[in-house]
Amino acid sequence: MNSPQPGPLAGMRIIEIAHMLAGPYCGMLLADLGAEVIKIEPPSGDIARTVGASEVDGHNTYFASLNRNKRSVVLNLASPQGQSALHALVRDAKGLITNLRPSAIKKLGLTYDRLAPSNPALACLALTGFGLSGPFADRPAYDYIIQAVTGILTLTGDPDGPPVRAGYSMVDNSSGIMAAFALVAMIYSGRGGQVDVSLYDTLLSQLNYIASARLNGGEEPKRYKNGAHSYFVPAQIFETKDGHLALFVTHDEFWRKMSVELDRPHWLSDSRFATTRARAENRDVVLTELEMLWRTENTAHWISRLAPLGVVIAGVETLGHALDSDLTQSRQMVVQIPTASGHLKLIASPIKIDGFQAHYGLPPHLGEHTSELLRATPIGT
Repeated sequence: MNSPQPGPLAGMRIIEIAHMLAGPYCGMLLADLGAEVIKIEPPSGDIARTVGASEVDGHNTYFASLNRNKRSVVLNLASPQGQSALHALVRDAKGLITNLRPSAIKKLGLTYDRLAPSNPALACLALTGFGLSGPFADRPAYDYIIQAVTGILTLTGDPDGPPVRAGYSMVDNSSGIMAAFALVAMIYSGRGGQVDVSLYDTLLSQLNYIASARLNGGEEPKRYKNGAHSYFVPAQIFETKDGHLALFVTHDEFWRKMSVELDRPHWLSDSRFATTRARAENRDVVLTELEMLWRTENTAHWISRLAPLGVVIAGVETLGHALDSDLTQSRQMVVQIPTASGHLKLIASPIKIDGFQAHYGLPPHLGEHTSELLRATPIGT
């Protein structure tokens, strides 16, 4: 039997000077694909090491979820010695990741202009809130703030309720993915340079069709009850006899199949129901009938009848149910890393590549690889 192939990023050294979520997630995505990611931390460590109280064998689970497969080096980058060590490490690196504030990035010399003398081919990624430069660059930015200023909060929740944030760190995670894509693209070019990815720009780009409607037609987006889609009806959450279901009908063939199965011939003959456009124009009438129907049976009943027809339907489940599900198991999306005190369980990489089996190593202890890496890296003056 042939040995598994090395990861597609094997042999690629990445320097990560990042904290909390977006930057470390970017680095971990690359590490899972085989890159050597060297995480440079201050003597106090990444603040993520202190978030939450959950630990496995001394490994903080918040930190572990974002920093497996990396190596940790402690450097004081504000000192001449720390700067000398940094420049020595980047000589053999392909890329650098940082998500510090722009003022700190510049002060610590983490830009391409400052690092190019040591490695002209280095791709330097600055992952910031509002950009590496410009009048808004040094405004503090967190996931909550970006959801607020891009309009995400006003698009989320019921129309009669307050604005609602997404239930997880969507901005940081999306930006980490975007940053990984951008960094690898610059590395692929082979020419080195500065890469500027902001949380704000990333979320605006993900508003694509909503923003396009506002830009080109003046269409102001609004919230719909039960998380309903702005264009498709029915496409939302519905209450059932024992819980909730999610239904997404995008075209008339799915609507026809559902109407026949549920013995609702008037949904096909009534002009208010028969087409995608008509259902959107008569949203309230359509939803009133559907809401009454779904409440008559349990969620599982509706799924058992409609899912085999290809209708897009699912129960609204908890995270715990999802993690324990056959689907998660079949996709091998939970990994267990052995420790002296039991297994550290983490979500696996979502990327699957023929011939490559990802290796999942423990997150590094603070400064665990400092001596090894600095001893192996000649540090000039």
